[in-house]
Amino acid sequence: MVRLRETEVILRLCIVFFILLSSCLIGLDSQTKEIAYIHKKVSFRYLLALEAELYINVVVAAYNLVQIGLGWYNVEQKTSNPKWFSYLLDQTAAYVVFAGTSAAAQHSLLVVTGSRELQWMKWCYKFTRFCFQMGSAIILNYIAAALMVLLSSISAFNLFRLYSPKRFFSFKSSS
Repeated sequence: MVRLRETEVILRLCIVFFILLSSCLIGLDSQTKEIAYIHKKVSFRYLLALEAELYINVVVAAYNLVQIGLGWYNVEQKTSNPKWFSYLLDQTAAYVVFAGTSAAAQHSLLVVTGSRELQWMKWCYKFTRFCFQMGSAIILNYIAAALMVLLSSISAFNLFRLYSPKRFFSFKSSS
């Protein structure tokens, strides 16, 4: 059981690392080019999905840090209520990070390919460094989302091991 707890803490720290690294890539990246004698600066604020992903990343990183802190003080929990809460929040965080990253990837793909119907220019021909850094941030977020899926499966194991396999929603000790 101690190894499982250590694994959970290591996974949470890796998730926080990947998410914060991705947030730094998104938040601090901007590129300025001169296009037809006009200085054009592009940043994450021009793409609404990247801005939403940045806010999602900050909330999920804070949640994982709080979970590390709570796990540090609540070493052994006999009731299932905190484990249910942790399980549901882990599931929600994994889904939200995956959905936000997928929306940012879709929005970024529109920036890469452009759209004649919407009159969007292909930004990546002009702002290559910006596009590479946004692509790196999206890849890091997908890695964090995969780690969060693994973490939520550990959270599910921690929760459902408390219940009896023979009696529906009964604790093992009460059967």
